[in-house]
Amino acid sequence: MHRPLVLAAAVALLCAGCSTADAEDRDKTAAASPSASSSGSRTAVRTAVAALRADSAGFRQEVELEGEGQVYGLTVTGGFDFAADKGHLAVDLPGGAIDHSDQVFADGKIYISGVQGIGEDAWGVMPRDEAEAHYLLRAPLNDPEHVLEQIAAMRKISREGEENIKGVRTVRYRGILDHRTVTLRMAPDVSTRMNQARDSLGSDLPVFADAWVDGRGRLVQTRMSVNMSGTRATLTMALSDIGEPVRVTIPRAADTVPVTEVGGILNG
Repeated sequence: MHRPLVLAAAVALLCAGCSTADAEDRDKTAAASPSASSSGSRTAVRTAVAALRADSAGFRQEVELEGEGQVYGLTVTGGFDFAADKGHLAVDLPGGAIDHSDQVFADGKIYISGVQGIGEDAWGVMPRDEAEAHYLLRAPLNDPEHVLEQIAAMRKISREGEENIKGVRTVRYRGILDHRTVTLRMAPDVSTRMNQARDSLGSDLPVFADAWVDGRGRLVQTRMSVNMSGTRATLTMALSDIGEPVRVTIPRAADTVPVTEVGGILNG
């Protein structure tokens, strides 16, 4: 099987859910209790997220999927002015049938290059609030603010100690994401399968979240992860250049084609 097809099959598995989760992850979720959560930790994470959402930053997302004994990955890089609701990003999947896409966020819209069915030089465009997630731990059209919204909703948060992240001294906080947060803005068919997976497990899917906050209260890195029946997925987002201007070039109207839905692994 070619690499992109293997990746698609593994992602579909995560999309559909599994009948069982690894016992270790299930036990960890069960062991987490309100007493393990600190209001101070919750405040630190939410304050850091809120500060970033009022600012701008560069970011790099790394999506890793492990299945059938192999690890696959794609990257999302760019810059985002969260306060102005605008940004740009590039998505790369080495070896994929479509291995690159550019996306621009501005004026409440998302512009997407490389959309199947439209001209090679044209951009698909759709309202930002109509974009949906089609895979577990993916944001609608890779929207980094969606990731921040999920991280801010972490529950049962504990302080895990200090760690050095690319030369920056940080405190790592760990929590879990509840079912509502995991399925936030998921396409209806995917959300239905997630509901079926939860019902099969008898509990929420074992989705963990981490946030690294520096001494100035700034968010440095986030991570979400899940492990179901040996298929693992992680989404790590590293942040940089906080406060630096983000310039966005909006495609010309003549070069855009309205779309109502954009699929494919590159697009979340």
